Amino acid sequence: MIRGGLVILIVAAIAVAILAMTGDPGRASIIWLGWRADMTAATAVLIVFLGSLIGTIGWRTLLWILAAPERAARARDENRRRQAAETLTRGFLAAAAGDGSEARRLALKAAELAPDSPGLVRVLAAQAAEAAGDLTAAEAAYSAMLAAPDMRLAGLKGLMQAALEQGDQDGALRYAAQAYAQTRTARWAWRALLEARLQAADWTAALDLVKSALDRKIVPPVIAERARAALLAARAAQLEPSSEPKARAQAMDQASEAAKLQPGFAPGVVMAARLLAADGKLGRAETVLEQAWKAAPHPALWLAYRDLKTNETPRERAERLSGLVAANPTHRESRILQVEQALIAGDAAAAREAARTLEGEPATARTAGLMARVAYASGEPDEARLWMARGLSAPSEPDWSDLDPEGRAFAYQPADWARLVATYAETGELIHPRFERRERSLSELPELPLSYADSAAFLQAEGQDALLHPAEDHGLTEDEPADAAGPAPRRRSRPPRRLASGRRAAK
Repeated sequence: MIRGGLVILIVAAIAVAILAMTGDPGRASIIWLGWRADMTAATAVLIVFLGSLIGTIGWRTLLWILAAPERAARARDENRRRQAAETLTRGFLAAAAGDGSEARRLALKAAELAPDSPGLVRVLAAQAAEAAGDLTAAEAAYSAMLAAPDMRLAGLKGLMQAALEQGDQDGALRYAAQAYAQTRTARWAWRALLEARLQAADWTAALDLVKSALDRKIVPPVIAERARAALLAARAAQLEPSSEPKARAQAMDQASEAAKLQPGFAPGVVMAARLLAADGKLGRAETVLEQAWKAAPHPALWLAYRDLKTNETPRERAERLSGLVAANPTHRESRILQVEQALIAGDAAAAREAARTLEGEPATARTAGLMARVAYASGEPDEARLWMARGLSAPSEPDWSDLDPEGRAFAYQPADWARLVATYAETGELIHPRFERRERSLSELPELPLSYADSAAFLQAEGQDALLHPAEDHGLTEDEPADAAGPAPRRRSRPPRRLASGRRAAK
């Protein structure tokens, strides 16, 4: 109305200005009911426009008066909506804070104030019942949501959580399965189904779920790839003990695929190398281990690589291990392997030089044992004893705990594999179940004599250089010449070891 009045005044002013500029005010006469009014044209224009303005103002005022009841109703509705929103907000906050009684009171109030928002009211009622510990009321509220298509997914999730709280695993899985079948984006339902498959060690069904999640774009490709690699390795570990050739062939294929998907996943790589070597495919086993070492070195990898061949001399073995070092020379495991390589070759000076690269690191039981062996090989028994004493109280390395006392790598139980799959898929990092349970692992400290009386003759015979101790299992047979492995008096013959599975007293 104000804008209309301004328009009328502006038009009238323009008309009067035009008349004034012409210099002729003009004449206007109005005859009505016997009355006659004479005036200038400018005056007539002003009267017309002023009358129009008064009429417009009067009409708008009348309309405003007539619309007063409707405005009052709208104001009441707006106030009601504002109160409903405030009540819902306070109710959700009370439920989140665990104040069940206040949340239920606000839920009842919201049901009266917000009849046009039944979804929010039902969600608040369910959460309020959960906060109050009334699972029966919560289930009833969530069940009521199933009738509305847009609330069905929320109702299924609430029913699944209620079933889990009551310990009904089967019921929770049924709700998760319904939700996963209903929508393509229910990540929570997929995760619940996957955890159930992992808990049951049903690796095949878990693989199908991961593929389905990738197709639906529930998880990114990198997580799906890591999950598939870990699941394939778990499946291979399940099939490996079988005596049936078909099952072992499947285990080899699945472990090889796991190593191809994730070369840095050491459990799958070691298993693939072990199965390939048992099948006579040493070249492929070496390639798999070398690629894994380049991606993510792990002590189980070089031990498996070392044990691929059992019919070579110590120097040949050391030369072969040097290729593994060259694949990732700056990594800590490569620097440790360089020391091991020199010790295997019997080169105490090279071992001492390589060990200097580890001196700045915090001592662990493994590095302390390694330094003790270097000191013994260099003819320094006192230094070796110091390292041995230091290693007794030094912490163990998580990666080394993946080797059991018999030297078997990643000998996991199904529950360990289930945790490994979940963790590795999400983060790309290995867990160490044996380290967490503080189980005994492959000995990190060498079995060296600590007595002064016994050590001298053991370490260095008269007229000979200091000996490397303990002697590694180099795969020599009794009929090989003694000079092929250097001086090694009083060697005890041992049966050939399987890949990364034989007992190793010291490394």
